[in-house]
Amino acid sequence: MEAPQYKRVLLKLSGEALAGKKGFGIDNGVVSDIAQAIKKISDRGVQAAIVVGGGNIFRGRTGEGMDRTTADHMGMLATVINSLAMRSALEDVGVDTRVQTAIEMKAITETYIRLRAMRHLEKGRVVIFGAGTGNPYFSTDTAAALRAAEVDAEIILLAKKVDGVYDKDPSEDPSAVKFDRLTYLDVLSRNLKVMDSTATSLCMDNNIPIRVFSLEDPNNILRVVNGEDIGTIVKGE
Repeated sequence: MEAPQYKRVLLKLSGEALAGKKGFGIDNGVVSDIAQAIKKISDRGVQAAIVVGGGNIFRGRTGEGMDRTTADHMGMLATVINSLAMRSALEDVGVDTRVQTAIEMKAITETYIRLRAMRHLEKGRVVIFGAGTGNPYFSTDTAAALRAAEVDAEIILLAKKVDGVYDKDPSEDPSAVKFDRLTYLDVLSRNLKVMDSTATSLCMDNNIPIRVFSLEDPNNILRVVNGEDIGTIVKGE
């Protein structure tokens, strides 16, 4: 088997991915399958950091009737719940894992410290970053781009429900066309919603490529790490 293409990656999982077909909450079977896929890349020597969204529990911008800051803080707590579930699944399959959160909650997680996170990765541990950036008005997409830059990840693996980036929503329009390659400026100028504009700009400024692919088959994580050209790649010119 060929050596992995990447040494260190950041995997961005949506909260909805953890819900599976249930659509809400956490599907333990799905989380277990994702953990098995992450174990495969970890066993091959790939250092993996993870950022998990919280949309399967609570999404800050949908908190009607409350101020945005409070709603976003609730969304951050949802990402911590998902991070703990992901850690449990990874530990169950024998992967040494740490959760670090941008908001201090020392009874259950480590507080995010960049050098400590780097050391965990160097020791072969998976590190899950919870609570977003710790600030309201910033999405977990932006948290993924920020943490990827901070820990020197070579690429962001953006696992979604769809198998790449399309010019329109393929679930609503069957004529939607899938892109194999895009530049950051393509994403921004065409408002393609790969990641939010802040996250995309941060990736562009730091030259961090983004590989968008489907998590319907969790083994796609291994395929991407092995260098298979699946989904859509977003990078510079």
